Amino acid sequence: MNIDHLGLRPKPEEEELVLKERELQDLEGRLIESELQLVSLNGEIATFERLYLKSVGIRYAELDEIEAQIAELLARHNPGDAQAQATAREARAQAEESRSGAALVVKGTNPFSPSSTLKSLYREVARRIHPDLAVDEADRAKRQKSMAQANQAYEDGDEARLRAILEEYESSPEAVFGKGPGVELVRVIRKIAQVKRRLSEIEVEVAQLEKSELFVLKSKVDKAAKEGRDLLHEMALDIDSRVADARDRLKSISTK
Repeated sequence: MNIDHLGLRPKPEEEELVLKERELQDLEGRLIESELQLVSLNGEIATFERLYLKSVGIRYAELDEIEAQIAELLARHNPGDAQAQATAREARAQAEESRSGAALVVKGTNPFSPSSTLKSLYREVARRIHPDLAVDEADRAKRQKSMAQANQAYEDGDEARLRAILEEYESSPEAVFGKGPGVELVRVIRKIAQVKRRLSEIEVEVAQLEKSELFVLKSKVDKAAKEGRDLLHEMALDIDSRVADARDRLKSISTK
């Protein structure tokens, strides 16, 4: 930026550039916080999903398997009953789906709980390499790859990996660009448009996540925890009771 050290007024594009840079700086701050909110929300939901599958999902899988066996047994007892055959097929499909979900259980997975240091590091990495701050398509592609890696490193709680990603990007040829008020003004204007677009996208993504079944259930579990209740444990006990009843029904049908 030219300084009026000769008593000359700044050029219009230089004055406009100052204003746009200030606007961009504010938007960048909002963008980084929004990205942090989004990646944190994804991490929290993923952690909750594993917890749910481990405590409740595997029980549902067991219940669905027994119900499938009951339906199949009834279908064999009534080969001419089209409804019984259809019910058996649907029950088996449900059991297979539940079993696939239960297979996602990750034993010993630590809960997603990022430290303040990790959050600060992520903000710095995102501030420097965010794709919506790219000046051309080649730079955008490079940034998108690095940002995806940064998001994964953040979810994994890997500070060393986050630092390595930043160092790798900033030492790359794509991180070197030309200067000049006119060119910089165009770049800043385009960056502002990109950042605003990404902010809108994040808002939609967060809203969709918060409407998901997992998030709604997680919210109920969190609310119950504040009241001193373990909602997942309560659900598990209920399913255990249903499993016991289903086993009794299966045994009764099998002996007929």
